[in-house]
Amino acid sequence: MAALQLFLDTLLSTLRDVLPIAGIIFGFQLLVIRRPVANLKKVLIGFAYVLLGLTLFLIGLEEALFPLGKLMAEQLTDPAFILGEGVSRALLWDDYVWVYLFAFAIGFATTLAEPALIAVAIKAQNVSAGAISVWGLRTAVAIGIALGTYRIVTGTPLHYYIIAGYIVVIIQTLYAPKLIIALAYDSGGVTTSTVTVPLVTALGLGLASTVPGRSPLLDGFGLIAFASLFPIMSVMGYAQLSDWKARRSGRRDNAGE
Repeated sequence: MAALQLFLDTLLSTLRDVLPIAGIIFGFQLLVIRRPVANLKKVLIGFAYVLLGLTLFLIGLEEALFPLGKLMAEQLTDPAFILGEGVSRALLWDDYVWVYLFAFAIGFATTLAEPALIAVAIKAQNVSAGAISVWGLRTAVAIGIALGTYRIVTGTPLHYYIIAGYIVVIIQTLYAPKLIIALAYDSGGVTTSTVTVPLVTALGLGLASTVPGRSPLLDGFGLIAFASLFPIMSVMGYAQLSDWKARRSGRRDNAGE
């Protein structure tokens, strides 16, 4: 009974969130364009599927993903697990190696199933003639999330990393090939979507709740920013490296002639 009540409450909440979007679409179609909606039956069936899918997704977040992220953080930061039974001392940043490895692994694994990343990466590979790799983007996300967990463990202010990272991005933007800049920025956005955000957020909040001296509100968020920043840097960096190699090879060919 409790599960049914949770489902109905979440369904009504989702319906309230989605109705304005549907109202705008149908309103423009009927009042501005002044044409009937094509395949209305299929559109309504699809709308029902969207409602059902979003409802189940939100329930899954609350009932499974968020508790799981907190549980993993609690287990990996338990002094008995890190130091062993009977050992008592203050934990240092390098004692949390398993946390960093787990963050890297979860960052890499979530992007395997990230629909937005898959879609953009396929197009990026086609447009760039294979220069932009899906695996490169996934690795960049994983590195970013691992660095974000290091920030939570050490308690370093988030803005230090973000300012430093975007200074690098701005410098890269000035010198990177123009054809790759827009794609690089889009790559940073699509790496954090439906699958990645819930798991990474759960990990950050769980970690900040279990590491002594950390606040979930101040330190628990920010992992998504790292996951978005590193793909931008890696795509432009790869393009700059490829461009430099091509120019160097061209100079060698000219010198040989």
